[in-house]
Amino acid sequence: MIYTEFPDVATLFRLDGRVALVTGGARDLGTQLAQALAEAGADIVLTSRSGDAAERTAAELADATGRKVHGWSLDVTDEEAVRRLVARVDAELGRIDVLVNNAGGGGAGAAHALLERPAAIWSETLRVNVDGTFFCTREVAAVMKRQGRGSIVNIASISGMVGRERAIYAGLELSPNTIDYSTAKGAVLNFTRDAAAELGPYGIRVNAICPGGFERGQPGEFVRRYSARTPLGRMGIDGRDLKGAIVLLASDAGDYITGVVLPVDGGFTAVK
Repeated sequence: MIYTEFPDVATLFRLDGRVALVTGGARDLGTQLAQALAEAGADIVLTSRSGDAAERTAAELADATGRKVHGWSLDVTDEEAVRRLVARVDAELGRIDVLVNNAGGGGAGAAHALLERPAAIWSETLRVNVDGTFFCTREVAAVMKRQGRGSIVNIASISGMVGRERAIYAGLELSPNTIDYSTAKGAVLNFTRDAAAELGPYGIRVNAICPGGFERGQPGEFVRRYSARTPLGRMGIDGRDLKGAIVLLASDAGDYITGVVLPVDGGFTAVK
């Protein structure tokens, strides 16, 4: 039987007429995620703690994609600032179809191991990654509930799925991920699952992407060690390897996918 009553697959992946809010979108993975959504047809609001950085990236992305891209300042740990930002997007753009909770990070002082980790840095890492995800999800979900649908994608990490092998970093001038970062990203994963259960009746899907290591000028020995532990034999490639995952989860192509934790890691977490 050939089904002709539904859009073709290329149409399912399109985001024309939709608005996506990407936190932490002024650099690195956040910019790549925003670019992918814009290339699929969405208009974008990207945020950063630095308003200037957000505006610069927004202008570059608008030139590259031809989409409307806004760059606005936001500290995701500031509950009232999140509320104001979401209200502004809703008022000025009229809707929010996609939220990408990308703002995060491992906190300062990455050289500190567990036994020396300062409590203040631990708390700040959890505030950015966990509180920020909660604040943004809560405010945007209220808009999506009114609309009757929406997609929320939380950017976690393979560090939230497995403990990290410190031997990969041994002898190199490169700090491993920190214990607070792994803890925070693990929390984001179960937040994703439970938010999917709570918001599903409103037509809101909630999923998470767990990127693996991406090659960004790390020492060659680190790249060799990491790649040797990865079934695909390489690290991730910026500008390419996250595009498919984010568009799938944001678009109608993923309309029956919720509560999923999707590793994009070349198989790193699939083997022991």
